[in-house]
Amino acid sequence: MKIVALIPAFNEEKTIERMVTNVTPHVDTVVVIDDGSRDKTAQYAEKAGAVVVSHHENRGVGAAVKTGVEKGLQLGADILVSIDADEQFRPEDIPRLIAPIMNDEADFVTGSRFLGGSPKMPRVKRVGNTLFTWLVNMLTHSSFTDTQCGFRAMSREAALRITLFGDFTYTQETFLDLISKKMRMKEVPVKVAYDVTRKSRVVKNPLSYGVSALLIIVRTIVDLYPFKIFGILGSVIFASGAISGLALFVRWVLTSLVSPYRSLVTLSGVLLIVGFLCVILALIADMLGRQKKIQEEILYYARVEALERRNSTHEDGKKGILRKEKGEAQDHVQR
Repeated sequence: MKIVALIPAFNEEKTIERMVTNVTPHVDTVVVIDDGSRDKTAQYAEKAGAVVVSHHENRGVGAAVKTGVEKGLQLGADILVSIDADEQFRPEDIPRLIAPIMNDEADFVTGSRFLGGSPKMPRVKRVGNTLFTWLVNMLTHSSFTDTQCGFRAMSREAALRITLFGDFTYTQETFLDLISKKMRMKEVPVKVAYDVTRKSRVVKNPLSYGVSALLIIVRTIVDLYPFKIFGILGSVIFASGAISGLALFVRWVLTSLVSPYRSLVTLSGVLLIVGFLCVILALIADMLGRQKKIQEEILYYARVEALERRNSTHEDGKKGILRKEKGEAQDHVQR
């Protein structure tokens, strides 16, 4: 199996060369995604022997990982390992991380910083991790302990299936997307070492990060479960309008009066209309959701065909070179 490591990096010239060197013994190829760095991250990564893919501007870790997955598949990866460039995670844990995939026990494996211990983590990060993990578990009916860990691995099948839209971050979206596609997921314990003096390249402002990540989760949930979201919303609004309207109607039958609740007549009508429209929207969104699944299946086979065609072209090129070299050798012998 060919194992390709993906290292998203933004202004990591101090650690990237050492990180590539430490990761290399555990994988076949290291790919560094230089996400618009303004320092010498790309040069140091190439010096250490990594394949470097560069963004012209800083697009975010989510965009970097998407670029890395695409490059890894082009390189013929059977397993893709994503690890941060800041040396918080130990490359020595890579064999443990990929073991469930190699043993055909999982399609996606994420490292957990909380299995088997509790790391020293900044309080803000711990609170945010707890909240987002709870939210992902609630939405997916799972029991993960760490959904924000950047140390993870996925099989070729999972990489071909995954569809990510968030450029800012990708951690929670990955869980929601792959679980919806029935991919087998597993957690393994990993060790982490935090440098309290180092500023995070992703979480520059905890509040801003939380809002951005939450918006990505909301958009993902709406994409994955549109009928439930709009159907429940529409039903609640319609029921509210129906109940208040019924109460006013009963009062009018018994007393021939609506006052002093005349304003509720308009509100009930608005709620009924809005609720009905949300239910119609839920049906339309459900139809679009089915189309989305068909399109993702088409995208999956298109990716597979493109990779097979690329590999076939590469093999034909190698055979052509070998034939040419063989012919030149024969000509040399005849002379």
